[in-house]
Amino acid sequence: MWKRLKMLARRMLEPMAVRALQKIRHWEEGRLPHFATTPRNLTVRLPRTVLSPELISVGDDVWLGPGSLLMPVRGFPRPPLWPSSKPKTYEQTFEPRIVIGNRVTSTGSLTLAAHESILIEDDVMFAANVNVTDGFHGFENADEPYCYQPIFRIAPIVIKRGCWIGQNVVILPGVTIGELCIIGANSVVTKDVPARSIAVGTPARVIRKWEESTRQWVEVT
Repeated sequence: MWKRLKMLARRMLEPMAVRALQKIRHWEEGRLPHFATTPRNLTVRLPRTVLSPELISVGDDVWLGPGSLLMPVRGFPRPPLWPSSKPKTYEQTFEPRIVIGNRVTSTGSLTLAAHESILIEDDVMFAANVNVTDGFHGFENADEPYCYQPIFRIAPIVIKRGCWIGQNVVILPGVTIGELCIIGANSVVTKDVPARSIAVGTPARVIRKWEESTRQWVEVT
């Protein structure tokens, strides 16, 4: 008798607990940070990390999958890379901004780290695990851990409208990717990519371009 009551109670309570957890998660996902803009129909799935949201402008109908890191960097050194127990020997300050256009989507684990500027225009599609960073950690001194060296080679990044950025792509400082480009998976983009091009590799190189007269992709030799 007692065993049957326990089973009955479990059957009744488990669905209630699941529904309660779903409601809590939905509520947490809806509690978005206060960005510089007031976007409509914005989704940034949990887990997420958003720093200094007032420096991030977001367009309408944006969907970012779980694991996003949106990080305008105001200064360096800062925790966690520089522990509070370590005396500071220098101080860098930045005026960063991140702009995300309308209808931008990301499968997940998108990292945007700006010391100056990252501009993503409308209708850009990111696959999973894309890293876009407009500055390097210093490596000019091989006697000092690189996490303690100043940020350098800072330069703005622009990803123009309609691009498709493949999985595990890294986009380095100073790069402009022209409109309607495709960047193949696992590529490292070190220099500008002309509009309507397909680029792949490490470093990424253009292998095809759109030929308007024939309305098709042609190989680049």
